[in-house]
Amino acid sequence: MITPKRTSNLHTLVKHYKESHDFTKLRDQTQKDYKNILNRALMTKVESVTLANMRVKDLSRRTFKVAYDTWLDRGVRTANITHAVVRKVLNYGIDLEILDVNPISGIKTQVETSRNTTWTPEQVKMFLDTAYSQFKWRNIGLIVHMAYEFVQRVGDMRELTWDSIDFNKKLLTLEQSKRRATVFLPIEENLLSMLIHQKDAFGFQEYVAPSVKTLNGGYKPYTKWQVSVHVNAIKSASGLPKGLYAMDMRRTGVTQMVDAGVDLAQIMSVSGHKNPNSVNPYMKNTLTSATNALTTRRNVL
Repeated sequence: MITPKRTSNLHTLVKHYKESHDFTKLRDQTQKDYKNILNRALMTKVESVTLANMRVKDLSRRTFKVAYDTWLDRGVRTANITHAVVRKVLNYGIDLEILDVNPISGIKTQVETSRNTTWTPEQVKMFLDTAYSQFKWRNIGLIVHMAYEFVQRVGDMRELTWDSIDFNKKLLTLEQSKRRATVFLPIEENLLSMLIHQKDAFGFQEYVAPSVKTLNGGYKPYTKWQVSVHVNAIKSASGLPKGLYAMDMRRTGVTQMVDAGVDLAQIMSVSGHKNPNSVNPYMKNTLTSATNALTTRRNVL
């Protein structure tokens, strides 16, 4: 592995970083996420030149100020995550002594406001109806459907494998990628029927809802970026607001359980939260919960 020089371009430094222990020690999913983030970041243009083609010695604070402003077009969260990952690569460049200072460190990131957006049942139905109406979106629809139905992260659903499903017991057993909690989730009849048909179509490979485009002759799960692109297209075709995201499905499900008066321990058995404090943000100031509480109080007076 040839060590990059100050005259090397940023693409070369990123490639070297991906082969380093700093990168390979990361969890597999984190490595995948970093690769996708870095691939998109390298395509960013600053004064008609992509970051990938810029020489390391020419990278400046101004370079990344322009780049960060471009990343903001995809949202504050995406921009801040990209900033953090690129910063790691540039710190690695300092370790290699081809950078004296990290040019992105001085770029002030914007504060991400806490999301509390949830989907209505009608919006979920509109989305799924559109997704299931076209073959190219069917598996994306199933991924989002499962995230909503099981109240799980989209990332876990897009990488879900058939060995997680027991059709006889109508049960999904899932080890969550983030919390490492194992949850046992019953599969309702309508979704079970859909999964049986899905098994007939895609049971020859390991993923429940793979990308329909093969890679090197084998099926792979959708990447986070691919899901985002398809979800945006489905929302547009459905006439849904741009501010809704697939990642909101988990929050939507937990909030619906809170509104329905489901016991906290039962919610945690589904969501995989180990600390009740982690569920508290979902339990604040929902109109339905407040209405239920006041109605119950009046009924006992």
